[in-house]
Amino acid sequence: MRFVADLHTHSCLSPCGDLSMSPRRIAREASKKGLSLIALTDHNSALNCPAFSEACKKEGISALFGIEVTTVEEIHVLALFPSVEQALVLGEQIARNLPRVAYDPERHGDQVYVNEREEILGEVETYLGVGTYFSLEELSRIVQSMEGLFIPSHIDRPVNSLLSQLGRIPELPYSALEVTRWPPPVSSRNLVFISNSDAHIPELIGTRYTSFEGEAPSFTSFRKALQEGKVVPSLRAIDAG
Repeated sequence: MRFVADLHTHSCLSPCGDLSMSPRRIAREASKKGLSLIALTDHNSALNCPAFSEACKKEGISALFGIEVTTVEEIHVLALFPSVEQALVLGEQIARNLPRVAYDPERHGDQVYVNEREEILGEVETYLGVGTYFSLEELSRIVQSMEGLFIPSHIDRPVNSLLSQLGRIPELPYSALEVTRWPPPVSSRNLVFISNSDAHIPELIGTRYTSFEGEAPSFTSFRKALQEGKVVPSLRAIDAG
């Protein structure tokens, strides 16, 4: 069967995410737009993943749970997992390896985590938009050891990407590479490309996505599709009809 996934979205926890991007709103928008699989990937934290899990269950949409980690090289990387617990474990490791930069909501934006009813539970007091102490290679080892997906974000952008920061694609065990344009800036038989919305507001969810062949809209099926090259990035808005 063919499924449609958007695996890069930001909630109200990310300093760049709009306050309207509650986990419940993300799940509703994903369901309304006909997505099969949706992931939450806030910057350097997974604290909104529990509420996201509950929201997706209520909307009847499959979900992955992750973090967009910023490495010490200032590279953005998606780390994706099948369970909330795994995402939270990585989040705890990141919290211990994040520079203590004072958080200013007026300057940086809000960083709130909520429950499934959109009630604010708290805010993260350390700025989440900075680089962790993890190198790209270290993060790769951590995510691989946790059996997650290791996917460098928007490699074709002029900031916070593999190419902008390093000027090349190092030899590492990538699950895939995320692109925002086609054709990709690099080519190789060994590289698999996907696309996602990187949505920071509800309207952008599903504006880029990846279709894949599998038995179910699940982590296992998506990982298998990546390994077999049965994924197709789409750089246009999803046709929910």
